[in-house]
Amino acid sequence: MVERWTRERRRDHTRSLLVDAAEEVFAEKGFTQATLDDIAYAAGFTKGAIYKHFGTKEDLFLAVSDRHWRRYFDNFAEVVSAVTEVGARELDEVAARWRRLSQDRGAEYAALGHEFTLYLLRNPEARQRVEAKRREAAQALAEFIMEGIDHIGGTLLVPALTFAQVLIATSDSVVLGSRLDDVDLYRPILEMYLSVVKLP
Repeated sequence: MVERWTRERRRDHTRSLLVDAAEEVFAEKGFTQATLDDIAYAAGFTKGAIYKHFGTKEDLFLAVSDRHWRRYFDNFAEVVSAVTEVGARELDEVAARWRRLSQDRGAEYAALGHEFTLYLLRNPEARQRVEAKRREAAQALAEFIMEGIDHIGGTLLVPALTFAQVLIATSDSVVLGSRLDDVDLYRPILEMYLSVVKLP
C-alpha cells in the first residue's frame, strides 16, 4: 500500500528541497549574486514557494547555514560521546575529522559565511531581521559544548555562549586559512580552544 503524505510531511519535503537547491546555488554563485529565482528554478518550484517557507533570502541562507552546522554537530557528537579524556590522540582525531569535513565544499561554505557576515554588516535592517536566529544558533552550540565538557568532567573557564561565539567567528577562518595558505590550522586552533577548558 502506498503511504499517504500528510500536509506537514509535504511541507517538510518542499522545505528540504528548497534548502538543497539553495545550498547548491549559494555555493556556486555566492550569497549576493544568488537570486531567489535561481534557487526556485534549481528546486523546481516558484519563488512563491520560497516566500511561503522562508520569507526572505536571509532566512533561507540561515536554514542552509543551520544544516551545515548540524552536520558538524552530528559528526563531533560521535567523537565527544566516545571520549573519556583529552590528550594528543583525541585532538588528532578531532582535527582529522574537521579537516575531512572541510574538504567537501568546506572552503566554499566558509567563504559564504564571510560573505554573509559582510552583507549583514552593510545592511543593518537585514542584521536586525536575523539577529534572533543567529543568537539561537550560538545558544545551541553553547549547549552542545557544555554537554561535551560535562561528559569529560571538565570546566569551561569562559561563558559557554562567549566560547560558542568565538567558535562561530573563527571556524570559517580556520578552513579558509588552511586552504588558501596550504597550512594545517585545525590542530593548533583546537589547542587554543582547549586552553579555556580546565580538564579533570
